[in-house]
Amino acid sequence: MAQLVGRWIDDGLVECGLDEAGRGCLAGAVFAAAVILPEDFRHPLLNDSKQLTERQRYTLRPIIEAEAIAWGLGYCTAEEIDLMNILRASHLAMHRAVEQLIITPERLLVDGNRFTPYEGITHECIIKGDALVKSIAAASILAKTYRDDSMMVLHEQFPEYRFDSHKGYPTPEHRRAIRKYGVSPVHRKSFRLF
Repeated sequence: MAQLVGRWIDDGLVECGLDEAGRGCLAGAVFAAAVILPEDFRHPLLNDSKQLTERQRYTLRPIIEAEAIAWGLGYCTAEEIDLMNILRASHLAMHRAVEQLIITPERLLVDGNRFTPYEGITHECIIKGDALVKSIAAASILAKTYRDDSMMVLHEQFPEYRFDSHKGYPTPEHRRAIRKYGVSPVHRKSFRLF
């Protein structure tokens, strides 16, 4: 496993990691998190959330929240995703996460290759950034766990879709449920659901 770096550019600017979760799902919101970590933050489990078990992600979440200099969450609903498309909604969720920070970062480190600029803050797009930079890895964990929490709430409202098992991703089980029960209010109508 590659060693995650604490800083992306060594120029003293306050860097903030940004990542999203749920972009490829058929239902529910897309979540994003923004995290500013101390430069000396270390934890042996910290990694891209996709490389961790659910238990490891939930173990790390309170540690990240307690030790981060600042962190924020944002999301866009399925309805907003349908109105603007998933890329724009993902970027808006990231902007909303940045707005929740108690201090303003000087550089945004964005997982991926595209980003809608946030006014007044420079940014760097980093492909596979969640496996390279600690603050992006931390953001990926917060975004994923809070999104999973939201899908568990939706499971209570719409148990027939089994959001508790697939979290809205396009699994065969999920597509079968859509064919059987139709489209729920939390499905993304602009996505190919069947």
